[in-house]
Amino acid sequence: MYKRIIFIVTLVLFQRISYAQTLLYFPPVNNNLPWDTISPSSLGWCEEKIPDLLRFLEGENSKALIVLKDGRIAIEKYFGSFTKDSLWYWASAGKTLTSFLVGKAQEEKFLSITQPSSDFLGKGWTTCTPQQESAITIRHQITMTSGLDDGVTDNHCTSPSCLLFKAAAGTRWAYHNAPYTLLEKVIENSTGMNINTYTQGRLRTSTGITGLWLTVDEDNVFFSKARSMARFGVLIRNHCVWNLDTLLHDTAYVRQMTNTSQGLNESYGYLWWLNGKSSYMLPTTQFVFKGSYAPAAPADMYSALGKNGQILSISPLKGIIIVRMGDQPNSPASEVATVLCNQIWSYLNDIMCAPNDVEDHPLQLDYNIFPNPACQFINVEGKNGVPSQLRLVDLNGRAWAKARACSGLNVNGVPQGVYILEITDHHTKFFKKVIIQPE
Repeated sequence: MYKRIIFIVTLVLFQRISYAQTLLYFPPVNNNLPWDTISPSSLGWCEEKIPDLLRFLEGENSKALIVLKDGRIAIEKYFGSFTKDSLWYWASAGKTLTSFLVGKAQEEKFLSITQPSSDFLGKGWTTCTPQQESAITIRHQITMTSGLDDGVTDNHCTSPSCLLFKAAAGTRWAYHNAPYTLLEKVIENSTGMNINTYTQGRLRTSTGITGLWLTVDEDNVFFSKARSMARFGVLIRNHCVWNLDTLLHDTAYVRQMTNTSQGLNESYGYLWWLNGKSSYMLPTTQFVFKGSYAPAAPADMYSALGKNGQILSISPLKGIIIVRMGDQPNSPASEVATVLCNQIWSYLNDIMCAPNDVEDHPLQLDYNIFPNPACQFINVEGKNGVPSQLRLVDLNGRAWAKARACSGLNVNGVPQGVYILEITDHHTKFFKKVIIQPE
């Protein structure tokens, strides 16, 4: 009895350690060092379907695609003359960088998001009455609830004459670029540092993220290589901790960034777009759409979305991070690329033919699996004879052993842990959780 308890405790501890070690890989901070890759075949993906995704993206005027699995590069493709060293703009996907910087400035006591924006922008930064203006806080700016009129002729204009009262702060959600853009001044005036200096000081040294903020018309736009966007995805995926280096300790702020931040648009956090909600809103309209904006994507997915299809999409449960950069796609135009994001996930779902994407079948009625736990060999006895294929994968979808047309699987050398045994029989797949316990 005690031996069994010790085994179970050891197994749980092993799984936790293994999970922590394998869940997320962090590329070297030095960009000149190689970024680990992982082959789609080792993940059990359907490699033959990758060209379909690449052809689709090429037809959608894409420049770059990166798909990370647990931090490692599974797919990386550059189109035309674009390379991994080419620079491109993030457009509104860069809003998520600003979200991180605001949180960092708050942690460093330069500001509080509950402060009136006028504390850093000065009185009269809008044409609102003093009372209306003082009610607008930094939090309203990062949640798109400033109450300022987004229907002006140019909603990118940051002059006071363009910033008109529409509704009381916090009572109306509207995708309004001008109040967001002014967060640059909030950061600079609160920290006393140029936005590029502050960004590089808080991100580059620890993560290897490089890039530059530039003013385009009246917008503040971040430019970088595609891999820097992927690095930012790894950071956010790990709750703003890079390897063992915590870049943002305020866990409440980190959690709120990628969770519903107000009751008006369920699919919006602190400048992040959230999937899997019961409704969502889009730029230029007050209409509330039912469902999630990317139904093909996992419910836990959240994205940085920008004009012309700049996308950083993250699913923690799947361990997937997607980067897409490029020109305007052929999909319906929007300031945020919700349609293209959903289309990419639809193609990726076809590629990721992993066990957790397939409906389980009542295995016990068809096969006898023994021993379980196993140390060297797993026997598979079926009522209808020998299965056409056996495959052992870990909980991240990585294949460890495989055999065709046989009644068992050699698992000698497979590390201790919990695995999924995938049994293919006449084009039907069955799954069974098994434990590997080496002698």
